Amino acid sequence: MQTSRLSSKGQVTLPREVRKALGAEPGDTIGYEVEHDVVTLKKLEPFDAAFHEALSNTLDEWATESDEEAFRDR
Repeated sequence: MQTSRLSSKGQVTLPREVRKALGAEPGDTIGYEVEHDVVTLKKLEPFDAAFHEALSNTLDEWATESDEEAFRDR
């Protein structure tokens, strides 16, 4: 298992073997999928990254505390 430390700014450096496995290079966008206590990393292609950014900005209006609370109550 590869490891890294979390900085005081919440940043981590991806170990060389992880970067190599992802084919990640400086400037690439890395996506994170979180399911319970498991996080999956994926190198996003430029189109994927642009789509994700556009989608994230579109859904910001639904990211209020009351929306989060309503979703939790389901």
